[in-house]
Amino acid sequence: MGTKKHHDIGFIAIAILKLVKGLVLLLVGVGAVSLMRKNTTMIVTHWAHVFQVDMHSKFIQRWLLKAGLMRHRDLAVVAFFYSALLFTEGIGLLMEKVWAEYMTAIITGSFIPIEVYELIRRVTLIRGCVLLANVLVVAYLVMRLCQRKQPDA
Repeated sequence: MGTKKHHDIGFIAIAILKLVKGLVLLLVGVGAVSLMRKNTTMIVTHWAHVFQVDMHSKFIQRWLLKAGLMRHRDLAVVAFFYSALLFTEGIGLLMEKVWAEYMTAIITGSFIPIEVYELIRRVTLIRGCVLLANVLVVAYLVMRLCQRKQPDA
């Protein structure tokens, strides 16, 4: 009789998180590509009217300024690259590959100093949650990698 293989729920949860983030970034990249030939201000104005959003609000004005400063091509390239990285991590973790554990721990850990800086610069609940989630992901992966190196007692 065959034995049923136990799948690590932590790896599955991290993999799903990475795949969802990868999908979101893929959609951002596709959106940026579609905006390359269009006027961002006109598009935002159109959708603001459709959803009855006040175009004079600070949030919309700040978003329009940021959208105008970043070139859509640059945004698309970064989004597609990081999306591919996240898909690689997620699929590797689902396939229970050790290289994916190392890759995810290193890449996720490399963003922690940036997230700490951003949190110090301006404290928000979202930034705090992102930092906490990434610290937990890295700690879990490092713990599992260390357990893998210990000989069975």
